[in-house]
Amino acid sequence: MPRLYLLIHYCFAQLVVVQVNKVRLDEDLEQTWEVLAEPIQTVMRRYGIPEPYEKLKEMTRGQAVTKDSIRKFIEGLDLPEDAQSSLLKLTPHSYTGEAENLAANIWNVVDLKSGFKIK
Repeated sequence: MPRLYLLIHYCFAQLVVVQVNKVRLDEDLEQTWEVLAEPIQTVMRRYGIPEPYEKLKEMTRGQAVTKDSIRKFIEGLDLPEDAQSSLLKLTPHSYTGEAENLAANIWNVVDLKSGFKIK
């Protein structure tokens, strides 16, 4: 039992020294424009554009997804100007989807002791 305690103590002590490398995170985000597929697909569905998933899949499979390719894709969509403008303003740095809402309500959906969803 003392060894287990020492191991747990060591692990927690190491967590204290973990630091976020903001520069690296920013670099990674700048290379992940595909995260914007979710809001684009949602807006496409909202305005009745047929086969949004398939169209995005065609644009993203087998090729790099870049700021320019996302921009061209959005500009090619038959969307109202305000919806298109909103999509064009999104970046991997600014889009969080439902993350903020889910994090704010985590106590309502997850029992952190057992890890199971609360019914």
